[in-house]
Amino acid sequence: MKLAKRKFHSLSRRIIWRFCLFTLIISSIYGLITLSLMYTIEDSFIERGVAQEADYLNAQFGTTGQWPSPRTPDMQLVFSESDLPDDIRALAIEEPQRKEFFGQNGRHYHLYRFNDHPGTYLVAEVSKQLLVRPIRGGVIQFLVISAATVTVIACLIAWLIGRRTTRPLNELASAVDGVDITTLSTQFAEQRSSYTDVNHYPNNEVGILARAFDRTLKRIAMAMEREQSFTRDVSHELRTPLAVIKNAVEVAQLKQSNNQTHHDEQVLERIANAAEQMERTVETLLMLAREEHTPSSSTSVQLMPLLEQSILDNRLLLEHKPIEVEINDSCNADVTAEPNVLKVILDNIVSNAFKYTLKGSVLFTVKNGTLYIKDTGPGIQQDIAHLVTQRGVKGEQSTGLGFGLSIVKRLCEHQGLALTVSSPSDTAGTEITLRFH
Repeated sequence: MKLAKRKFHSLSRRIIWRFCLFTLIISSIYGLITLSLMYTIEDSFIERGVAQEADYLNAQFGTTGQWPSPRTPDMQLVFSESDLPDDIRALAIEEPQRKEFFGQNGRHYHLYRFNDHPGTYLVAEVSKQLLVRPIRGGVIQFLVISAATVTVIACLIAWLIGRRTTRPLNELASAVDGVDITTLSTQFAEQRSSYTDVNHYPNNEVGILARAFDRTLKRIAMAMEREQSFTRDVSHELRTPLAVIKNAVEVAQLKQSNNQTHHDEQVLERIANAAEQMERTVETLLMLAREEHTPSSSTSVQLMPLLEQSILDNRLLLEHKPIEVEINDSCNADVTAEPNVLKVILDNIVSNAFKYTLKGSVLFTVKNGTLYIKDTGPGIQQDIAHLVTQRGVKGEQSTGLGFGLSIVKRLCEHQGLALTVSSPSDTAGTEITLRFH
């Protein structure tokens, strides 16, 4: 299944936007705190004036026994709740601890209750003393403009900081991105842009990452060079003895001696078939080692001939076994794969089915572009069922090294084939499926 391409998110852009958003939030919080502080200072100033006037009135009452008139015309004494101003009376009765009230027509009241004289109140109408509330709109506008200005300046600073901070990362990304795996060691050195050496990266996390990349890519390049040398050497060393075996068999087959028996002919034919199969296998595995990271060259191929040839090549594994091999007519289909690679895949799967099935049947069918291979062998142990395609994993009945299915898996991945290996827990046998694209 083809994965959707993920959208690119610039790290520098993220730093800028988050820095700007942080500045905007801090500016907004600072504006709210400033506005609240202005209101608090204004109310404290008014309450202090009311409290001073109340202390003066209370002192005069203690001296003369009569309440004097307030010294400020905006204040008045009332001696019952019913005498309170109409627009605050109900709220003052409902909330006896409240000191500040908003009246009608822009009036603003502060109420002082004399604790020693219940029912006596000093009412101050302080709307003319308000400083913040009349200019609240202007204050808010000023704070908004200030916050916007600070945010713009912060965004500019963030842009400069973001570019400077992410420049080494951009250099490192440019050096790593698009490096051809076949020329890894040279391209990485050439694509370092202005940084000709990893030691020129900043001595911080970016520098640590650059040096780690450099060490890792060098090790990968060395490993690839060793692998390429090995495949070249193996290819040269194996082709020669294989060619000698094939030529020797051909020469022996051409010699028509009187004492040559039918058994000798069968032996020579087996040697010839084995040499030919070994040659194809070696060529395929060497091709996989050389081109595992390159796209496969698949073509349309008939499945039935390859399947029949694979069964014939492994027929000796069926000797003296009561096994019925059935190839369904649905196998007469065209599939997309590289013929030699598909032959190696089928050889491994068929040989496993023939080797471990002692009796019963091996069935080959094709449904909806998927090849099904079912046998009645002992099946796969449940504890290794999810690991059976990994290298070196094998069951108790296996006589091999556990590399067969891992090679099949790698070949399938190279060809874009979907491989599944399953063994039902309630019945014996193994089912292997190959889904062609």
